[in-house]
Amino acid sequence: MILADKIIDERKKNGWSQEDLADKLGVSRQSVSKWESAQSIPDLQRILEMSKLFGVSTDYLLKDEEGDRGSFEAEDPGEIRRRVSMEEANDFLAANEGFAKKVSLGVAMIISGVVLLLVAVALQSGNVIPVSENAAAGIGVVLLLLSVVAALAIIIPAGLAYSKWGWLGETPFETEYGVDGAVRARDERYQSTFVKNITIGVIIIMLGVMGIVGASLLSSNEGVQIGAVAVFMALVTIAVYLFVQAGVIKSGYARVLREGDYAPKGPKDRVVDTVTTVYWLLVTAGFFAWSFIWNAWDKSWLVWPIAGIGYAVIAAILKGVRGND
Repeated sequence: MILADKIIDERKKNGWSQEDLADKLGVSRQSVSKWESAQSIPDLQRILEMSKLFGVSTDYLLKDEEGDRGSFEAEDPGEIRRRVSMEEANDFLAANEGFAKKVSLGVAMIISGVVLLLVAVALQSGNVIPVSENAAAGIGVVLLLLSVVAALAIIIPAGLAYSKWGWLGETPFETEYGVDGAVRARDERYQSTFVKNITIGVIIIMLGVMGIVGASLLSSNEGVQIGAVAVFMALVTIAVYLFVQAGVIKSGYARVLREGDYAPKGPKDRVVDTVTTVYWLLVTAGFFAWSFIWNAWDKSWLVWPIAGIGYAVIAAILKGVRGND
């Protein structure tokens, strides 16, 4: 019995399809099909993994005679880690970069809808357009909703296509020889771009804040003040585009290297994740409550910079507690 026949035999004994075996070994179904039809031979690493998976010795698999299956203790299939090749790593990083561009554009479009709403209200307040306050708000809301719809038309398909790589953040895996070094080198080359995007984004936001302060000091006209907020939000749109794109691309490298948020997590890390999620959900709820109940859209934006400072304090406390444990 040759290796191809033994693979077929052991696979069927376990009740697995070719696709099942491929998933457990981190290869394509076509690879398994070629092994079983003797069109190709698995490499040594795959043979070692199959010996553990089937609970047989490597001698049994490699020798043409049937021989003794051996007494190798089978491992739990769930413990066998998928192996990421250089080709898979490059495909993922390319997909991640494409996803970053689309999702950052979509998020920016949603925020731009808020800008259009503020512009409509500002023009009405400054008597630039001869419509009522309610009509201006209605026009702004329609433009906002159109922006959200257009953004979702970009984000949803991009997210569905990107979901095929979800296992990289959920399933334990190992990288083949040379993958970590190559990905780390790319990560280091991208670092300067990452820092530049974050720096430009922060500067843009600060300019927007200065514009709001200047408008409030130099003019008491409501239209001018709302217009300043609209300019601020337009600058925030640009900054968020830079932040999201840089962050998603950077996180892609971390996923392959299993670093940062994608490193194996302990109980304390899960506590930090939970606190972060709850905190921002409460902040978002507070923002919408203040905005809708008291109709304070011209002031409620202050929630975000204040919440950002508050989160920095909480994160520092959590980091200190973790460091002391």
